[in-house]
Amino acid sequence: MKNLIIAIDGAAGSGKSTTARLVAQRLKYLHIDTGAMYRAVALAVLQNDIDPEEKDAVEKLVENLRIRLRQNNGVEVLLNDKQVTDLIRRSDVTSIVSTISSYERVRAKLVEEQRAMGKNGGVVLEGRDIGTIVFPDADIKLFFVADIEERARRRCRELADKGEHVDFETILRDIKSRDYFDSTRNISPLKKADDAITIDTSNISIDEQVEKVLSIVMKKQNGKQLVKE
Repeated sequence: MKNLIIAIDGAAGSGKSTTARLVAQRLKYLHIDTGAMYRAVALAVLQNDIDPEEKDAVEKLVENLRIRLRQNNGVEVLLNDKQVTDLIRRSDVTSIVSTISSYERVRAKLVEEQRAMGKNGGVVLEGRDIGTIVFPDADIKLFFVADIEERARRRCRELADKGEHVDFETILRDIKSRDYFDSTRNISPLKKADDAITIDTSNISIDEQVEKVLSIVMKKQNGKQLVKE
């Protein structure tokens, strides 16, 4: 069967990252977590004491960064050959990643790398502009949505699992702000592709999300027409 390019877009907390990882495992595909790549740049900005608002300094920094994704019981993120998978999930990284990812030269460099990794298919990519910018001709395009309060609860649980305890209202406010920033920025805004299938994850489990995506993949591989929702 043809190795497909599967594009999953959606806002923070919509379930796309976990689902993409598990779908990739089931299909034996490469999981490309594009958000993790932008987080790696944000971490490098913090490590180099660069003001995230200093666009020129950030764009100069990214030209000298080496960011790689490595499969090892999940996706490991390497920044200049150092494993930073857990570090990029810190709250201080989260607070600046939308700003960092809005810079044109940052996106240009990472999009080029993402296309190189995924050009031969057999990949599940997830992010915010996969189906619109990175792979507009992807075989399958999905757009994950979920109730904002549910997304905030998921984020709180994720941070608690990592030992960070943050107020729910603070997380909710941050997600609202990030949604607005991501969907209104000039460069590659969060946007549903015209031919993407919407999956509302508000009231379904991760297992149900995975099975829903795999069902769509099976229909595509069997040559059936995919129906947008």
